[in-house]
Parts: sequence; structure tokens; C-alpha cells
Amino acid sequence: MNIALLHYSVPPIVGGVESVIAHHARLMSDAGHSVRLIAARGEALNEHIPLIRIPHADSRHERLTQIKDDLNRGEVTNDFEIVRDKLAIELQAALSGVDVLIAHNVCSLNKNLALTAALHQLHQSNKLPRLILWHHDLAWTTPRYLPELHEGYPWNLLKTDWGNLTHVTVSELRRDELAELMSIELASIRVIPNGVNVEEFYKLEALTESLLEKTKLLDAAPILLLPVRITPRKNIELALTTLAELKKQFPQAALVVTGPLGPHNGNNVKYFEMLTGLRKQLGLEGSAHFLAELHNDFLPDEVIADFYRVADALLFPSREEGFGIPLLEAAFSHLPAFCADIPPLKKLGRDDAVFFSPDEEPATVAKLIADYFKTSLPARLAMRARKSFRWEAIYRQHIAPLL
Repeated sequence: MNIALLHYSVPPIVGGVESVIAHHARLMSDAGHSVRLIAARGEALNEHIPLIRIPHADSRHERLTQIKDDLNRGEVTNDFEIVRDKLAIELQAALSGVDVLIAHNVCSLNKNLALTAALHQLHQSNKLPRLILWHHDLAWTTPRYLPELHEGYPWNLLKTDWGNLTHVTVSELRRDELAELMSIELASIRVIPNGVNVEEFYKLEALTESLLEKTKLLDAAPILLLPVRITPRKNIELALTTLAELKKQFPQAALVVTGPLGPHNGNNVKYFEMLTGLRKQLGLEGSAHFLAELHNDFLPDEVIADFYRVADALLFPSREEGFGIPLLEAAFSHLPAFCADIPPLKKLGRDDAVFFSPDEEPATVAKLIADYFKTSLPARLAMRARKSFRWEAIYRQHIAPLL
């Protein structure tokens, strides 16, 4: 599909809408669509996402600034009409071969009403591709813009449903405002929120990104981290059976074991076979992840640190530890820690971790974890945000179906 994204400017121009457009463009391009940007200022995002510049699409073009000053006084000048018609011609050329045009805010704000009017003119003449109006802000519902608005054309284009298009708002608040402003049904307006790029926010290593993609771990909640080598004294079987119990209350729960097989005992191979068999028996093959199955080499400390950042809790059921570094790493990562009640871990954790016997019933350990995630506001917010407000999740849940 050929998709065009329209705004006054695009990155590297700094702005909230500009940032959203960049994320949308990359996600669409990664999904196999042909994407182009149309704006007055900015640059192509990469060789696959070009920019078509239309100087008069700018909200700060000198000529448009004069036109806006006139419009703010309620005057529709001849120059407005000349620029509108010029923009219509340039837009039509820029949209050659485009299947879908997504216009961000240019039909919501009065920053460049000549551009708004040009789009309306083309739309009414059936000269536009499928049109999606993406509303971040609404001039007619924002008090600071009201002194610049007047009844009649072209200001009323910002509060009139043009018909035969799709409205998208970034929040329920904007949806409610738009529905009232244009007297249209709430159900006819799609709400697609903004999001966060987790990889950029956490500054994840390339290897971490690859492992997260293979495991789809970021779709899980909660994510339990067990950063140990695969050896019997780590009691990994208790982590697996605990996960099975936890999934009765948190169906999307997952466990990730980061370490390779312990290097000094041949029995570790048999132990790993037992664990993978137990995983299959418990139906956890999509939920319990051994990174040793995905990456043969040693995982750098930077990658392990990444997993601490994306995890929701440390699960550390070891029967034997000399010290217990993962507990300290969890502390520096602000993760709650659920640990076996053995002397080294008890000495480190004191009253600041949750302890259980290494021989505890899995259901009891799972209840300790579930109770935490039911009551901790930061943990609940984090899991909900990861599920609904990652850009990849937003694209999969909202944008792909829209396209």
C-alpha cells in the first residue's frame, strides 16, 4: 500500500506531532508499505521514506504568516485563494500513486487554513485518495485559539465533517470534543493513542532487541526474570511450576532464564532436558524462555542489564548461592525480588524482599507474586503501559487494522 503522511513539518524539526509521524512512518514502512512524507520543513527519514517538500504547506512561511494575520482579523483575501489553489495543484502532484493520505492536525488547527482549504477542495472534487484525518489538537475547543477563529469559510472547515473520510483522535477526550464539535457519532471516531519506543527509551542493545523480538517477551505481563546459569542448584523447576500457577491469574505472565548451561557439570545437559520437558508438560512453551536456546554465545553484561530494565520482577528460587548478585542487580533496577529463603539472600535482602522456602508449593509462591502485582500501582501501570502504549503494540492493535 502507498501511504502519504501530511503535516506542516517532519523530523528533525522537533515537535510532538512530528515525533508521532516519524514513529508511524517507520512502523508502516517496516510492515511493508511504501511511505512518503509531505511537508514544508524537515528531511527524509531514510532512503525508504522520502520527503516531498511543499513550501507553502508551512505554518511559518512568510506569505502564510501574512495570510494568517488577515484571517485572524476575519479577512479572507485574494492571496488566500491564490495560495489555496496553488497548494491544491502541488498536493495533487505529491499524492500521485498514493492509496491513503493521513493528514495530521492540518484539518484540526488554523495554523495554515490555505492548506486545510486546499485539501477540502480536492476532497470535495474526489481528487484525493482515501483520507484519514488524525486529530491531535482542536482549534475550536481550545480557548487560546478562539480569538483567531470566525464563523464561516474557511474557519468552519475545522469543525465540519467533510464526509467520506475517517477521523482519528489521540485520546477519548479529543474524541468526545470532536464528536460534539462536528455532531457525529462517537463510534465513528477511532481513538489511537500515542506511545513510547521501548528500544529507544531503554537504549537497548541490538542483541537484546533481537532476543525480545524472537520471544515476543514485551507482550507478556508480568515478566519474571531469572538471571542464572542452567544448573540444578538454581532450582529452575520451581520457577517453571510457579509460572504455571501464576498464569491462572495472569494469563500473559512469562519467565525468562538468561544464562547458558553451567560449564562444569555434564549433568547440566540432562537437567536442561528435564526442564524443557517440564515446560512442555506444563504448556509453557510460549511463556518460559531459555535464552540459551536462542543464543549460543555468552550474553554481555549490557544485555543482561537490558533484561532487568524490561522485567517486572526477579524470581530467584536457588537452593544454594555464595553471595547472590542478582538480588543486588534487581535492587539497582528497582525490581521487586522474590527469593529463596537461604542465608546469603536473606542477608542481602533483609526485610526488603519477599522470601519463600526453596521447597515451597508453587501455588504459594505464585500467590506471593500475584498479590504484589494486584496491589502495586507502579507495577500495574508499567504492565498496562507495555501492553497498550508501546508503538509496536499500537501499530498491531490499531494502525494496521485502520490501514
